[in-house]
Amino acid sequence: MSNSMATPDEIKAGVRAHYGSAIQGSCCGPSDSMELRLYGAEALAALPPDLNTTSFGCGNPIAIANLAEGEVVLDLGSGGGLDVMLAARRVGPAGYVYGLDMTDEMLAVARRNAEKAGAANVEFIKGDIEHIPLPDAAVNTIISNCVINLSPDKGQVLHEAFRVLRPGGRLAVSDIVIDGDLAGLPVSEQQIRDGLSWAGCIAGALTVAQYQQLLAEAGFERVAIDVTHRYTPNDFLADPPEELAALPADVAADLVGRFTSSSITAYKPAE
Repeated sequence: MSNSMATPDEIKAGVRAHYGSAIQGSCCGPSDSMELRLYGAEALAALPPDLNTTSFGCGNPIAIANLAEGEVVLDLGSGGGLDVMLAARRVGPAGYVYGLDMTDEMLAVARRNAEKAGAANVEFIKGDIEHIPLPDAAVNTIISNCVINLSPDKGQVLHEAFRVLRPGGRLAVSDIVIDGDLAGLPVSEQQIRDGLSWAGCIAGALTVAQYQQLLAEAGFERVAIDVTHRYTPNDFLADPPEELAALPADVAADLVGRFTSSSITAYKPAE
């Protein structure tokens, strides 16, 4: 879904169709180079070998969440359940991890993974991250891996995250964020976003300043946004959309270099 004039429902339908198809074409086992790069061989080796560990994320929220035994965790856009499985090991039998996803195909893979792993402390629930089907103050920590940027209403997502966190709880997510802005290029921001894909995590990316503002408006404090990877033309423009294909190489590098994978942490004030 690349047209910025698409409605929120059309955006969500496009995202759902894209990832529903993608997970069905993925394979089992912790051998994919992306998963190894994001999580490391040691973390993946701790999981049963026949799990579908395919990740469509851009980072490792487990590495920044500082999960402790006994905590209750929510993964927004849990996909095939890789982050849920890793979080479940961190919180132990006394803890609990919810995985929330809107895509039936993802939920089916995640539930099979949980069954294969014998994970009794996880639950996968269907729903939208804009309307989290959990009560107020239900979880200690919220994680997410390159999913909030897919929402057409990120402010609502962050308000919902704040609502379901317990006082003193924390948000620890990986996401695509624009460092700076999209000004000063020979194509407008509108043309850039029109030519990029929502399902590919790019068209809906917020700037650092926008992310900080929405987190503050939701009520979060102690916000930190740290760049973990700055993208190159090879990451996004190997098969460039028509609107961007004609850009000179240096302009393309400048453009995609403004998109980053970033770690974002924020806290709900303690009572």
